[in-house]
Amino acid sequence: MSAIIIQDRIVHYEVLGRGRPVVFLHGWVGSWRYWIPAMQHASMRYRAYALDFWGFGDSDKDTNFFGLDSQTHLLAAFLEELGIAKVVLIGHGLGAIVSLIFGLRYPPAVDRMMLIGLPSDEKAINPRLFSDSPSKLAEWLLKPSINTKAARLEAPKAHPEAIAKSAKDFTEQRLFSHMRAMTIPTLLVHGRNDPLISAPTSAIMETWPENVHQITFESSGHFPMLDEPSKFNRLLTDFLLLPSGASPKQLQLKEEWKRRVR
Repeated sequence: MSAIIIQDRIVHYEVLGRGRPVVFLHGWVGSWRYWIPAMQHASMRYRAYALDFWGFGDSDKDTNFFGLDSQTHLLAAFLEELGIAKVVLIGHGLGAIVSLIFGLRYPPAVDRMMLIGLPSDEKAINPRLFSDSPSKLAEWLLKPSINTKAARLEAPKAHPEAIAKSAKDFTEQRLFSHMRAMTIPTLLVHGRNDPLISAPTSAIMETWPENVHQITFESSGHFPMLDEPSKFNRLLTDFLLLPSGASPKQLQLKEEWKRRVR
């Protein structure tokens, strides 16, 4: 277990591999731990980090730090503390929102982003996120299996207010509208059967710039990295191997993940 002190409080993180830094950011259900398979896959070529946000996993649970601004500051301070000047962000749910905010605030610090289960607005979020306990959310979103065991075990560690506060902050902002001006290459990933977050409509997708692309996992729910791990890791590899600055529209879904040849 690794930890650093930010604002006099403990932030838990883990790291695997060597190479260009990739940071994995967890969602509202679970902690850093469900990223282990993806981290192991990425660590063959990259240095993979994953951290616990305030209120989740083994990081501090001071209720004063549960808002989106605090979680975004946590990411910025984490990167500064570890001397990471430019990073690839892989964010899921809450982690996708924090990645988007960070990218909008500090675009030179982000090489590219994969945003999984990013809500387009408050209507895209199932109301159960605001009312159910962390344990009930885990029971709802994670079918018992060896792939989901880590997330199901870690979910009860979350402070309920850490979920509610960050979700409420999101509903009060119009973050997704900023995608139209996004200069960072961004890949959006959604599970077709996600009961928590609805995917963006085709009308919304038509407004995005060339460097923003969406891919849907047809057999996945809220956790594509756990529901279809082989496909997810193949996509992750192809995404990370894109040249710096290249649009993720070069990626497409066929019978298997392939890089589009032009």
